Amino acid sequence: MEDVEGSLPVPDVAGRVFGDGLKKAVRFAGLLERYGVERGLIGPREVERIWDRHLLNSAVIGELIPPRARVIDVGSGGGFPGIPLALARPDLDLVLVEPMARRTEWLTEVAEFLGLGVAVVRGRAEERAIRAEVGRADVVTSRAVAPLARLADWCLPLVAKGGMMLAVKGASARDEVARDAKAIARSGGSAPSISQCGVGVLETPTTVVIVKPVFHVKPSTGKRWLAQ
Repeated sequence: MEDVEGSLPVPDVAGRVFGDGLKKAVRFAGLLERYGVERGLIGPREVERIWDRHLLNSAVIGELIPPRARVIDVGSGGGFPGIPLALARPDLDLVLVEPMARRTEWLTEVAEFLGLGVAVVRGRAEERAIRAEVGRADVVTSRAVAPLARLADWCLPLVAKGGMMLAVKGASARDEVARDAKAIARSGGSAPSISQCGVGVLETPTTVVIVKPVFHVKPSTGKRWLAQ
């Protein structure tokens, strides 16, 4: 992997979102432009939308994350939202969890190349061994990974007391919340709320569903206990 000078224009708002991390964000955009399609990280039609659809869309959810929080990003894929979060919020302690080998290789390469202090773990969030390895975090994020019902099952056991699950969703978020609210409750989650991030900054703000753990549920027995 080597630095690639991308051809995509840098949006004016990128400096507001990434601050001191802008130069690294530009480098990351160049890497995605050069290698993203080739390595199966983004589709050909997404190249022109790397900044708005991927980098900025991911980074602005940092508005919801408290300072110096520990964050586990579930199903990081090509690095979203984890890598843009690390670039915009260097104060965060980030763990990227991804099951696919070729994607964990990419995440590791990018983190080393950009000098990001993130951990990359290969595995699935629902696996007992992975849960034991990564522990719990103040915030558990995900983007385009699964429906909310499944996300609650996978992510809520990783959320520490007082923390929250943040699921980046699209225009159908409200319908998904209505459909999956009961399943989320069975997984030990609170009633979901919806927040818009990047309002006044992005042309299309990022929609995030927020769920806080009320109970943890042991899948094998159905036993519930207060989140702690």
